[in-house]
Amino acid sequence: MKRRDFMRNAALLGTTVGLVRASGAWSIAPMVVEESRRSLAFQQDESDRSLSHPMAIQRSTLVVSGLDVSTLNERYLGMLKAGGVNCWHKSMGGTQSFADVYNFLDQHSDTIIPVTTVREIRQAYQQEKIGLVFGWQSAEVLESKQSNAEVYSRTALRAYYELGLRIVGIAYNLVNDFGAGCLHRYVGLTRAGRRLVEEIHNLRIVLDVGGHTGEQTSLDAIAMSKGVPVICSHANAAGIVDNPRNISDRMIEAIAKTGGVVGILATNDYHARSRKDAHIPRSPQAKLKAHLDHYDYVRKLVGVDHVGIGPDFIEGRAIDYEAVTRANTFPREVKSDGPWILVKGFENITELPNVIRGLIKRGWSAGEIRKVLGENWLRVYKQVWGV
Repeated sequence: MKRRDFMRNAALLGTTVGLVRASGAWSIAPMVVEESRRSLAFQQDESDRSLSHPMAIQRSTLVVSGLDVSTLNERYLGMLKAGGVNCWHKSMGGTQSFADVYNFLDQHSDTIIPVTTVREIRQAYQQEKIGLVFGWQSAEVLESKQSNAEVYSRTALRAYYELGLRIVGIAYNLVNDFGAGCLHRYVGLTRAGRRLVEEIHNLRIVLDVGGHTGEQTSLDAIAMSKGVPVICSHANAAGIVDNPRNISDRMIEAIAKTGGVVGILATNDYHARSRKDAHIPRSPQAKLKAHLDHYDYVRKLVGVDHVGIGPDFIEGRAIDYEAVTRANTFPREVKSDGPWILVKGFENITELPNVIRGLIKRGWSAGEIRKVLGENWLRVYKQVWGV
């Protein structure tokens, strides 16, 4: 059995995977291997008899994590492998973040490599490596106090494209030079924002709207995206939970009409906290059922071709929550006080099999689940990037 398949199977069986460092890499603890081998063999036989088994479904497709801001390190590589992820859209920052990531990639090229095309993603998969896609949740990196935003953003974006940037959002909750975030729903694209969207499409970068970007800014950008699929990498349905960070039916439908995809995220507050809960310091942890409801909702509204996984995990990130509160980027109607938590049952990427099992129990077919796990993301990437 290939190493990739074993890691994937161990996670799908729900076994407790012990990750230990040996020779500079993370692997499954030997004692866990022995304890799970008999169950693994039985479950593998069962999966061969039914293409509806979660193990069989995940092994039969290329799995894409549509957005994840976790820190890239050896520990997280082990978690990605245990979760069966083959391609990861990682949120990036300025040039220093690219330098840091490339330094890590140079040292771990046998495990993870940067990818800028679907062909490269598939090649990485065949080589049993993880393909890493670089993206921005917001274009605020392109803001400049010294230069004209329209001119600087276009030329600077080209430089980041050469570094491998392939997915770009517009704003992060608040207003910037290009448009508005989700806390300013009715503010549209600025003149500089329109030039930015034009350049995003000229460079064949995937445009990421909704979620952190405000509704009117997103709709303005979609209106400029004729014949080009647009995504929302990570958001949930406001039709279920009226949180400003979630997106409306109108937004979901507008994205779907472009041929795009909405990635369902795992952050607890976007399952359990609405605008009217601003007086509550901390919302209770939602169960996996609440997470699965968003997949069902989007599928019913626009069809399975427009649903993906965009969990937005934050493993390894050192976040100053007091600074976040002071900046008012996440006011109480958006976020509970204190650290972010994830929904019960999908608190990290190794628990992805729980989502697959849940969708199976709700009647999703193997083909539908494969679309959610990666086929939908890959379709959009190929349409925009070209290959």
